[in-house]
Amino acid sequence: MNDTPLLQVSGLVREYALPRPHPFAAAPRLRVLHGIDLAMAKGDSLAIVGESGSGKSTLARSVLALERPDAGSVRLDGMDLFALSRRELRAARRHVQAVFQDPYGSLDPRQTVFRIVAEPIAALEPRTARGERRDRVAAILQAVGLPAAAAEKYPHEFSGGQRQRIAIARALVTRPALVVADEPVSALDVSVQAQVLNLMLDLREKLGLAWLFISHDLGVVRVVTERVAVLQHGRIVEQGRTADVLAAPQHPYTQALVAAMPRVRRRG
Repeated sequence: MNDTPLLQVSGLVREYALPRPHPFAAAPRLRVLHGIDLAMAKGDSLAIVGESGSGKSTLARSVLALERPDAGSVRLDGMDLFALSRRELRAARRHVQAVFQDPYGSLDPRQTVFRIVAEPIAALEPRTARGERRDRVAAILQAVGLPAAAAEKYPHEFSGGQRQRIAIARALVTRPALVVADEPVSALDVSVQAQVLNLMLDLREKLGLAWLFISHDLGVVRVVTERVAVLQHGRIVEQGRTADVLAAPQHPYTQALVAAMPRVRRRG
C-alpha cells in the first residue's frame, strides 16, 4: 500500500527583498512564510485560512511551483517540484492545476471557451489529437454544468458564476490529482457562491479530486473542506478537522476569525 502523501510541504520559507534604504546598503528582506509544514492525501480537502497578508497566496504559488521558496520543499506524489528539470516540471504540472479569484481577469476575452479550456492540453499534452481535445473539452464543460455550445462563445457572453465554471473546467481538463483554489468564490454574489461551492463538492466526489482551498472566510471553507490550517503572519497557528476547529478554536486568532464568520448553509 502506497502511503506517500499527494502533497507534502516541509519547512517552507519564502522571503522578499525590500527596497534598499540607500544604494550601498544590503537589501533588507521580509519573511512571508516561516517554515510551513502540511500534508494532503489523495482526495483530501484542506483549507488555508487567514486574513489578507497572512501568506496564503504566497503558499499557493509555491505549491503550484510558480515561486521558488528560499528553504524547504514541496513534494507532489513524492516528487520534489523544485528539484525537477524544466521538462519534468512541465510534465508534473498536469497533476496540479489552479482556479483563481477573479473569473473576469483569469480568462482571455479574445479566446473562445474552447481555446481557453483546451489551452492546458495544448501546453502540457501537445501530442493530443484535436478530436480528443474537443471530446475532452465537451465532457468537462458538461461536468461543470455548461452546454457543449458554450465552447464556441466568448467569456463576455457569460455571467460571473458561469465564467468561474469555465475556469474550473480549464483546471480540470488535464485530469489533475490536486487543484489549488485561491479565493475562487470571493468575487461572486452570495447566491452564486453557493452554486459554485456545491459544484466543487460534486466534482471532488465524482473525480476523486484533492482541493487545496485558499480563503479568508471560514464560513465558506466549512462547506467544502474536511480539514483547515489557520495561517497568521506566515505561520500555521492551528490546524485540524474543519468541524472541530470551528466548534472549539484554540488559538486567539482562530477564535477571532470564527467570531466574525458569516453563516453559510450546507446543502440538503
